[in-house]
Amino acid sequence: MVLEIRDLNTFYEQSHILQGVSLGVEHGEIVCLLGRNGVGKTTTLKSIIGFVKPRSGQVLFKGQEITGFPPHEIAKLGVGFVPEDRRIFPTLTVRENLIMGIKPGQKNKEEGWTIEKVYQYFPALEARDKQKGKHLSGGEQQMLTIARTLMGNPEVLLIDEPTEGLAPKIVETVEQVIKEIHQHGIPILLVEQNMRVALRLAERIYVMAKGKVVFQGTRQELKEAHEVRQKYLEV
Repeated sequence: MVLEIRDLNTFYEQSHILQGVSLGVEHGEIVCLLGRNGVGKTTTLKSIIGFVKPRSGQVLFKGQEITGFPPHEIAKLGVGFVPEDRRIFPTLTVRENLIMGIKPGQKNKEEGWTIEKVYQYFPALEARDKQKGKHLSGGEQQMLTIARTLMGNPEVLLIDEPTEGLAPKIVETVEQVIKEIHQHGIPILLVEQNMRVALRLAERIYVMAKGKVVFQGTRQELKEAHEVRQKYLEV
């Protein structure tokens, strides 16, 4: 298993946000962490990448415990994180944003990501190579954030709410990009509150509610779990 979290408990001051969360991502799969807003999905990613330190439990990457490591060390090991709020550099061009994704001391692997390779996957970004980040649309900024993370050659990718606030046509484009990245061999842990997106992309799905995992199974098992969908997902 490339990424595993075991019995994770994370607090914000006295608020017990994650309550014994366990999940895993195998090599070569897309796993989705699905649930309504505010149930602890983003906190799970932040606990993995080191932005929040869990009070107990374990985070393992390729068998190595990384619980509580600083974010830059976790990134250097090969965990890529695409945040929900995108965090592009608005005054830098698209190309300069991509260059910022290269890790210090990173050596170019033969199979690694370059700007030219990124532009093959993201032709819309190549067309805006010299434009500043602040002039991109929301969908283009989302693609730039994913592309910048790929420039660090991650071995697993954490993506937080990539379709949030995007028009349906742009959602389709982002979904296609995620599928293509996955075909490149990168396992992905995807956080979503859109069940349709999760069912289209993920092989396995975990459903969260109030800081706990309340369901785990294949996409087909979730389709058949009418009670789980009605109680925890459907509006």
